[in-house]
Amino acid sequence: MNYFAEPRSFREVAQYLLQLWRTEGTLRFLRLALNLGRERSVAGEMWKYGVVTGWFSFAFVAYMLLTEGGAAFNTSSDGVNWGLAISTYVFLALISSGLTFIASLSMVFGFKEFYPIAKRCIWLAIITLGAGFTVLALELGHPFRMLWAMPAGMQYLSPMFWMGVFYLIDLILMLVKFYLLWQDDWDSPLSQTVGTASFVAVVLASGMLGLVFGSMVMRPMWYGSFTSVFFILTAALSGAAAIVLAVYMAYGFRQENMPEPLRSMAAGDALPKVFATLIGIALFSVLVRMWTGLWSNLDGLEGFHALARSPAFHVEVWAGLVLPFVLMLAPALQRQARWQITAAALVLVGMFIDRYQFLVSGQAVPMFKGAWASGLTAYTPSFTEWMMTAIGFAIVFACYGLGEKLFKLEATPPGAKAAPAGELTAAHR
Repeated sequence: MNYFAEPRSFREVAQYLLQLWRTEGTLRFLRLALNLGRERSVAGEMWKYGVVTGWFSFAFVAYMLLTEGGAAFNTSSDGVNWGLAISTYVFLALISSGLTFIASLSMVFGFKEFYPIAKRCIWLAIITLGAGFTVLALELGHPFRMLWAMPAGMQYLSPMFWMGVFYLIDLILMLVKFYLLWQDDWDSPLSQTVGTASFVAVVLASGMLGLVFGSMVMRPMWYGSFTSVFFILTAALSGAAAIVLAVYMAYGFRQENMPEPLRSMAAGDALPKVFATLIGIALFSVLVRMWTGLWSNLDGLEGFHALARSPAFHVEVWAGLVLPFVLMLAPALQRQARWQITAAALVLVGMFIDRYQFLVSGQAVPMFKGAWASGLTAYTPSFTEWMMTAIGFAIVFACYGLGEKLFKLEATPPGAKAAPAGELTAAHR
């Protein structure tokens, strides 16, 4: 996947790029930069299409925000306040959290056979969280005010304040951890401490994100301590689906193109078992939440009845959870590449639908109902909101391609051997 030796510092990267520019000239250098090399590669395609899509989407969103401002969104102060952009942020932030959970299997809990995906998980966790922050910043309108508003205001009783604090700590720790892995420091006391601290931070961050919604008593569909637990559980599932799809994508969706440790892991049954377990837990959580909402006659839970009639909800449950669960349980299918890819893609689609419907359905019931407010509040995302979502995904694709090209994301600790296919082992230190 890499056509030159992996750089060990940003100085080496800068020196290489400067030398390449001097050797090739400006136009050829830009062409090489757009394709990430002279030869066509999967990483180069992800980078190229991610950059092009991102720039076009950002140009459109910037124009709409400068000319129309908040009117470019189909949200309103008396209806659905948080729309597609916020659900995209939640979707990407929880994928980031889940990827950190998956990386922790090897780096914190000592399951050695997950080492081949640990470095890739950390890199993906960084870029998905960064993409989520970007979408959130565009939706907020004045994100830089947080630089002085948060420390000056110190709303320490607000879950939203602590969500920002813990995700910032999580991002910093992930950057430090990735740098240590970049330097082949996997098992030093500092590396282990950073890994453990990152795991604790991401549990607090994703839980606090759930508490942002769970503490809103005026929104009964969100309210309750279960929301934080639900976010943590489904974050783990989202991370597992993301890493399965990302690994296959990096190698052209073919197991034979993978290095031996990754190929052994993909061909074993440990990863499908973990994946199936997470799908089953998420499916149970979704159904329990729906059952409780439909059974209760509490004012404000009418949105659950509308949700049960929604075709998108049934796509989420049957195609996004039930079908992948069956695929990963079936011994004849769970080790086959095409079904692993299918299951991962369906789960991510299902989780995207879940984040959107969770957010919108929770605001569908007007808070101050009267004769003038019958039924539920309607909401359809504007084209600008869809372009903001495109920006988030474009950032992920572009940065993943760049990371695949610059760093050995398949790297494992020096001297580490792949565990036999299907064997799940933990290292006890």
